[in-house]
Amino acid sequence: MGQRVDVRPAALELLPDQVDSNSPAFWRDGYLSMITSTGMPLISMGTSPFHWFETTQVDLDRQEHLPVWIESAWVDDDGTMLLWYHHEPSGLCPTSDLTAPKIGAAISLDGGRTIQDLGIVLESGDPVDCSAQNGYFGSGHGDFSVIFNHVDGYFYFFFGNYGGDAEGQGIAIARLAHENRYEPVGNVHKYYEGSWDEPGLGGRVTPALRAKKAWQKSDTDSFWGPSIHWNTHLGKYVMLLNRACCGPKWPQEGIYASFNADLSDPERWSQPSSILKDSGLKPGYYPQVLGAGPEETDTVAGRVVRLYIHGVSYWELVFQ
Repeated sequence: MGQRVDVRPAALELLPDQVDSNSPAFWRDGYLSMITSTGMPLISMGTSPFHWFETTQVDLDRQEHLPVWIESAWVDDDGTMLLWYHHEPSGLCPTSDLTAPKIGAAISLDGGRTIQDLGIVLESGDPVDCSAQNGYFGSGHGDFSVIFNHVDGYFYFFFGNYGGDAEGQGIAIARLAHENRYEPVGNVHKYYEGSWDEPGLGGRVTPALRAKKAWQKSDTDSFWGPSIHWNTHLGKYVMLLNRACCGPKWPQEGIYASFNADLSDPERWSQPSSILKDSGLKPGYYPQVLGAGPEETDTVAGRVVRLYIHGVSYWELVFQ
């Protein structure tokens, strides 16, 4: 039987600070924390998604991967935090600001206030195309989320692949075994043609959701910026997506949802269905859920959740 997502208006709610990426939330020591990023991440603490009382800047131990957007987090049994970030290197094209994002890993021993950079774990093997017309990226992997699968013991990365041939562009997937979580560099492997054997650094990908028109084009048509959560009501994973279509500078056509009960099978993601179109309240980028129940976050939520887009929530999502 299929699933449906209903969008209904709700009282305005705001994330605790400015948002330019997915914003991970997590519970630790009885408090809810959320990291928001605009190139330099901030961490906020509260008692619920609606009551925040403190915001401070995240302290980075290394500077070579600035600017940095922290997009996913996971708390280990001993309280150690695993964090994953999006980095955009500069100076790649002599006549433009085009970049090629990379994805890195970090850990924190104090709830995300200070982080130790473990290095880049996902990087495109395709050259930077300085003639790309989308306005931002000439190649790269980025705009991602990470979720842990308790069934098979892997962390799954869902990310945008912006370079190379058109058939390899779109929403790609990689994974990291739980036992390698503190030594992730060289241990993340990409999904390609039915197997998980391609290296995270430079390997090939087979997208779960392919771009309809390549990112090199000025009128690209592609999903990007996946935000994924386990929905306890559906018993399935739900991936929310942006859709850039069909002009330069990534005009937002709308927000979409895709479903899958098995993370290990990328072929089972459903065809994305539209849940919110551009309207009087422009949906903006970076859709994600935030559950309001006990211990619910952006990666675990139930039947009724808040839908945040660019850090603002005018809506609730109801999963049927």
